[in-house]
Amino acid sequence: MNTSKRILSVDIFRGATIAAMILVNNPGTWGAIYPPFKHAKWHGLTPTDLIFPFFLFIVGMSITFAYTKKKEAGIGIDVYKKIISRTVKLIALGLILAGFLITPPFFKDLSTLRLPGVLQRIGIVFFIASIMFLHLNWKAIFSVFILILVGYWLIMTQIPINGEAPLLIAENNWATIIDQKILTLNHMWKIYDPEGLLSTIPAIATTIFGMFLGKILLDKSKSELDKLKLFIIIGIVALIIGYAWDTFFPINKALWTSSYVLVTGGWASLIYAAIYYVADILDHNDWGKPAIIFGSNAITVFFMSGVVARLFGMIKLSNGKSIHGNLYEFLSSIIPIPELSSLIYAVFVIFFYYLVALFLYKKKIFIKV
Repeated sequence: MNTSKRILSVDIFRGATIAAMILVNNPGTWGAIYPPFKHAKWHGLTPTDLIFPFFLFIVGMSITFAYTKKKEAGIGIDVYKKIISRTVKLIALGLILAGFLITPPFFKDLSTLRLPGVLQRIGIVFFIASIMFLHLNWKAIFSVFILILVGYWLIMTQIPINGEAPLLIAENNWATIIDQKILTLNHMWKIYDPEGLLSTIPAIATTIFGMFLGKILLDKSKSELDKLKLFIIIGIVALIIGYAWDTFFPINKALWTSSYVLVTGGWASLIYAAIYYVADILDHNDWGKPAIIFGSNAITVFFMSGVVARLFGMIKLSNGKSIHGNLYEFLSSIIPIPELSSLIYAVFVIFFYYLVALFLYKKKIFIKV
């Protein structure tokens, strides 16, 4: 592979992840979903639980690509301005998505606005990981990675709560307690928040994981096959350690446990390795064009999907049902199997946003957040 050409596997991985995020967020009904498209109820892992860490993984790879040359050339004030700008935009978009209304006052009362969220976490993690990349060498970054995983495990399992060992249930763990103390229940998803404060720290480790693979990709001293072997080895080792750790620090997305970081990072490495082999080594990448198109405006399309979904749920038609309710009722009248009609609805949503992404792509409109 010519190192000067774009690494298409990264774009394919990013776009496929965004498409999957939209798919699982837009079923016809939350009451009828096939098991693989659900999150684990608490401990455990489903395919859906891989999606968000996969995106943070690709954020980490992108940080390495974006800032390696800038770091080598000398870091100017413009670099910090762009990092801060992107962070603020991501957090602001997340808060807008959480709070906008279609009727006066057009925004939720700030006293009850949920503050954490997917875009907010992406923004915070991007900021911290970027600054870390600019100012630390790889040995120090790896040390931070290990410190986060081990430190988080010790905090979550070894520090007593009210004099007793933490139970790691929704209402009895340090992540939930800290969120309830600082955010209060008014600003949380439920009794716990899957994008809460303490659990954002191990999410940084997921991004660092992606940074490591980005470093390997940019290493001109390694051949394509050597890089592929490293991706596979790293993935397998991470899975072995992660699943072993799961026996005493359970895999849990809501808590973003250390075992969850390693297992999702391991699967990301292996899946990325497969895409890299086909798209970049064998140079068979036409099949990935739809994902590349999705990924070309990833955050924009994801934000738009959230806004439209909220609007479709808020706007009532003459029969008193929402736009979403009417659309799904029509579809389910044709396809009476609830899980199937719910999935097909989500597929239609994906197709719609593909058309949006395709329009932007053909017009060469790339909205940078």
